[in-house]
Amino acid sequence: MSPAVAALLVVAVLAASANMCAAQLRRDHYAGVCPDVEAIVRGAVAKKFQQTFITVGATVHLFFHDCFVEGCDASVLIASTANNTAEKDSTANLSLAGDGFDTVIKAKAAVDAVPRCRNRVSCADILVMATRDAIALAGGPSYAVELGRLDGLSSTASSVPGKLAPPTSSLDQLTALFATNGLSQTDMIALSGTYVIKSSTSIMILRKNKYYKAANYALLIVYVRALCTFALLAH
Repeated sequence: MSPAVAALLVVAVLAASANMCAAQLRRDHYAGVCPDVEAIVRGAVAKKFQQTFITVGATVHLFFHDCFVEGCDASVLIASTANNTAEKDSTANLSLAGDGFDTVIKAKAAVDAVPRCRNRVSCADILVMATRDAIALAGGPSYAVELGRLDGLSSTASSVPGKLAPPTSSLDQLTALFATNGLSQTDMIALSGTYVIKSSTSIMILRKNKYYKAANYALLIVYVRALCTFALLAH
C-alpha cells in the first residue's frame, strides 16, 4: 500500500473515531472462535467475482444502503414477512442487484461450513469484509477492518425514507444527506461512482479509455475513505 493510501485511511479513522458508537470493535474479534474468517470470506468473494464483475458494484451498493439506514447492521438482508415489509423491499432499495445479496449469502455459507465458525460470525461483519474484498479484487487497495458488529433484528421499509437519496435529489440535498453520516461531498461523488461499476457494459467501455486504470484507482482511493468511515461508525 502506498503512503498516500495509508494516509487517507488514517485520516478516515481519525475523522470517524469521535463519532463511534459504544460497540467495541476490534480486528481480532473472532480470533478465539473463527480465526480464519477473513480468509474464508475472501475466498468466497473471489469465487463470486470470477462469476461476474458485477459482484463488486453490487456488494458495495448493498453495503452503502445498509449503513445509511440503521447503521451497518445487515438489516437490509432481512426478508419481508406477511406482517412486515422489510428494508430490502422499500422503493429506494429495489435497485439493489441480486449479486450483492448473493455475495453475502455465499460468504456466510462458507463461514458456517466450518464447524467452529457456524453461527458465530455476524452477517453485518461478513458484509463489511466482503465489501473490502470486492474492492481489492477490482484493483483497489485492501485495508484492515474492525469486527464485532451485531446483526440488526428489525428491518422496516418505513425506516428508509429520508435516509437514502431519491434520484430527484439536488446537489445540496445530496451533500446534506452525506454530511449527516460524516461524509464529505468528495466521498459522495466517489460512492456515487459505484453505480457505474455495477454495469459490466460500462466497465468494458471504460477500459477502452487509456486513462481507465489510473482514474479507477484514484476513485477507489477516495472511496475507501468513505468505506472506512462507514465501518467505524457501524453499530
